[in-house]
Amino acid sequence: MSNIQSLTYFLPELILTSSAMVIILTDVFFRGRNRNRLIWLLSLVALGIAAIFLLLQTTPPDAIFYGALAVDPYSRFFKWIFLLATVVIYVVSPYSRELDNNPRHEYYLFMLLVVFGLFLMASALDLIIVYLSIEIVSIGSFVLAGFLKQERLSNESSLKYVIYGALSSGVMLYGLSLLFGIAGSTNVFDIQAALSGVPDKAHLTLAVALLLVLTGFGYKIAMVPFHFWTPDVYQGAPTTITAYLSVAPKAAGFALALRILGITFGSSPDMNLGEWLPVEGLPFGTLIAIFSAATMTVGNIIAIQQSSVKRLLAYSSIAHAGYMLMAAAILNAQAVSAIMFYLAVYLFMNLGAFLVAIFIHNRYGYDEIEEWKGLGFQAPAVAVAMGIFLFSLTGLPPTAGFVGKVYLFSVLIEAQQFWWLAVLGVLNSVVSLYYYMRILKAMFLDSEPTGERISGHPALSGTILLLMIPVLLFGVYWSPLMNLVRSSLEFFSPGM
Repeated sequence: MSNIQSLTYFLPELILTSSAMVIILTDVFFRGRNRNRLIWLLSLVALGIAAIFLLLQTTPPDAIFYGALAVDPYSRFFKWIFLLATVVIYVVSPYSRELDNNPRHEYYLFMLLVVFGLFLMASALDLIIVYLSIEIVSIGSFVLAGFLKQERLSNESSLKYVIYGALSSGVMLYGLSLLFGIAGSTNVFDIQAALSGVPDKAHLTLAVALLLVLTGFGYKIAMVPFHFWTPDVYQGAPTTITAYLSVAPKAAGFALALRILGITFGSSPDMNLGEWLPVEGLPFGTLIAIFSAATMTVGNIIAIQQSSVKRLLAYSSIAHAGYMLMAAAILNAQAVSAIMFYLAVYLFMNLGAFLVAIFIHNRYGYDEIEEWKGLGFQAPAVAVAMGIFLFSLTGLPPTAGFVGKVYLFSVLIEAQQFWWLAVLGVLNSVVSLYYYMRILKAMFLDSEPTGERISGHPALSGTILLLMIPVLLFGVYWSPLMNLVRSSLEFFSPGM
């Protein structure tokens, strides 16, 4: 599709970029004391308009800008995840005291730019777009992670994020260049067609390219051994940004990896999800299974040793990437739908847990688990919500996390492959129960009931309780969400 024709299908992204330019101009020409509030409202309106245009995109799968981007149900599903996560963070950001005395208009601007990059990641069909979209998200995230410029930890988190991000991007770019050298094209479908005729002498180059590209994707989803940036960045960044980074870029990383790797190294040229092609000397499915085992185990084992709530949730986020990688070891429709379902419920339970951390930090500035003693009696509704989020992250019924993990495990069981990985996943879930329950023990069991009651801003408390509803609802009635996931499992392919 030509560039002019493509603009009709690119309206949500155009709204985000044009709104970013409007915010820049507003920042330049409007110097009133309500500038932050005005830019906040403009950003929310932009997200709302982008959501409307996304809702109106009901066309069959197609490719725009001469095949560089896909417009299909698969990308739209992930774009809704990005929008929901962004709206939640926008709603609570004005009431996070961590952001006081900082220029919030820049904060809202960079978040819009990050959302734009996430949209591109979900739709990318060209290696150049893959790299540019990751860089747009990364650069915006670097700035947001170091947004608290007066705090040493925030500066440290941004610096580490930049170093790891630059290194992983460079390594991935080299891998992409090798794929281009082998195939002579940057379009993933052309690459897939070219790989089927690769001579034996090029298999080593192909294996190296695959590993290098996997490094870049592994960095985005915090996969071991590319996870080292995660705990320090999560701890030093504003908690709102930590919550956002734990959900939206991770979902985008999975969306991009499943599409790009599924096309280039999958057995079905029309992206009908067959199985991973064997690269000589590099069994891809087994490799992903090993990464999955290492990721969930390292994340959970190190989480046990954490005393900081934010660092604990950071290592927990690493472990959850490992759970989703279990299904990625099997390339079929059931595996991809299980990952998409889990990402959807992970949005609610993980954002909810981080918002409770914001609630407590606003009141007391606490981050250590030991400092949360007695909070179950001082803020019972929020503490109960935290318990539900933690139960769901563990995978206990009747929560959405339990249903999500059942789907992930069922992929391995029905495929009758990697049984050992399913057993390891169950054992890791048991391990996670221990460190999640440490938080609940501190809130409810480590102090006597008191008459003191604390409350937060209604927007923050209300958002926490709203996020609790889908965590419980999808734990007992999950079929509508799974039906949505399955209807979204439709990819663009040139043969359509």
